[in-house]
This record gives sequence, structure tokens and C-alpha cells, in this order.
Amino acid sequence: MVKAIATVHGAVSIVNAIANQKGATLGIELKVIATVETSPGKGITIKSENKSLSSRLINKTVEKIVTKKDLEQNKITITLDSEIPTGYGLKSSSAISSAVALACAKIFKPKFTDQQILVAGVDASIETKVSITGAYDDACSCYYGGFNVTDNAKKKRVSNEKGPTNLVAVIFIPKNRKRGNLKKLKVLSSVFENAWEMAKKGKYWDSMIINGLATSSILNSEPKIITNLIEKGAIGASVSGNGPSIAAIVKKENESNIKKVFTTLEGKIIVSKINNKKAEVHEV
Repeated sequence: MVKAIATVHGAVSIVNAIANQKGATLGIELKVIATVETSPGKGITIKSENKSLSSRLINKTVEKIVTKKDLEQNKITITLDSEIPTGYGLKSSSAISSAVALACAKIFKPKFTDQQILVAGVDASIETKVSITGAYDDACSCYYGGFNVTDNAKKKRVSNEKGPTNLVAVIFIPKNRKRGNLKKLKVLSSVFENAWEMAKKGKYWDSMIINGLATSSILNSEPKIITNLIEKGAIGASVSGNGPSIAAIVKKENESNIKKVFTTLEGKIIVSKINNKKAEVHEV
């Protein structure tokens, strides 16, 4: 029996990648821990308290790393423990697929590079239709931490740097999980292109605000919220991913002002530090 434990963190959006396959994200400290154990036998078993996790995504990720022969000879048990709420745009599926891929690679493919591990999860996301673009931007910030600006079509990091540690992400998780029509994001593709170009130059907060105004107008959030958050001291604010969560990046001393904006809405608030730590894995 072999056992590997991988830890991967979540992320928030700076620029949504759906319109142009180009995105930017920032790592946050909420994390997923995937424990992969092998024993004699065959089959994949997934243990998780979260019922809304995509077992298709997890099975497909395992198949991308573990050969058919190894799958025939090993019973693989995957236990997932996640702090990231699923289905709100906080990159839970990228974090989960990366953690599963990392733990499986530790056991079955120890020579795999970071890129090979990342692409396994990204390809699994596309094939199981969990993500439209494969979310390479999300996967990079979950895996590497910090800021990542990516070209998702080429599966390439265009630029990356550490995030400022004196800031926190105040994240609002609305009670209503309704999302808008994602296809309409393409209507504003030139706006997202401009936001991405700004992120590439390191103007992350401006690009996040532009992204926030553009996505909120399309994805059923109220664009006024973004403006209110900036007015109350957020340096960047946006719908995260395809929503419906909203993330505001703020200095610690302004945290309570931002929470006040969110308390007028129905839902809950999570505060997370910025994460710059790369994903890690070890055998037990």
C-alpha cells in the first residue's frame, strides 16, 4: 500500500477567460487536501463530505495520470477534504483536479513535471465539460499561488508574480446560486481583452475592476456592488469565475467596511489570505 497527500489552494478571478481564452487569477489560502491510497484490487473510490463534487472529473483526472495497466492492478481510494465552496467561481474544481493529479503522479509518475500534472487536470476538465476553457488560468493560481496571467488556448503562463501578503480577499457567497448566460460574455470580448492586457502589465487591480463591471452586468450580479466595494476601500473587486461569488481585495484595516457592504445581501462571507505557496505533495 502506498499513500500520498497533496495540498492545493483556491483562487479568485482577475480576468474571466471565457470570452477570449485568456485569463488572470490570484491564489487564496482556502485549500483542498487530496489523499490517494493504493491497495491490491481495482477500481476508483472517492470519499468526500461534499456531494456536489464531480466524480466524473476526478475519475478522468486519475485516468490521465495512471496507466490502464496500473488501474487494473490497483484499487485507488481518493479522500477529499475541501475548504473551497463548490460551484461559486472559487476554482474548487481546478484545485481538486490538480490535487488528485499531483497525488496520483507522486505514486505512479514521479518524474512528471508541474506542467504535465496541471494539463492532466485541465484536459480532464474540458473532457468532462466541467469547464469551458479548461480553466488553465485557475489551475495555475491554485497550483503555483500568486498572480498568474495565462493564455488558456496555448496552456501557457504569460506572466506570474507573488501576490501582496498585506491584503486579504473578502469573498461573498450569495444564497441564490443563479448564474447568468456565459455565452454573452463574448459580447464584451474587447473589454476582456483590454483587461487582460492590463493584467499582463501588472495592473491587476484595474483589470479586476473592469472585469468585475463587465461580468456583473452579464452574470446577474448588480454592477453597483463593484462600485460600492471600491468606494468602501477595496483595491480590486469582481465576480469570481462565472459567479455567483464576489471577491473584494482589500487591506486588512478596511476588511470590516467591505463586510458591511456584503451584509446588506443574503449570503455568507469568507475572508481568506492571499496565497503564494506552491502546491505540495508527500508520501506517507
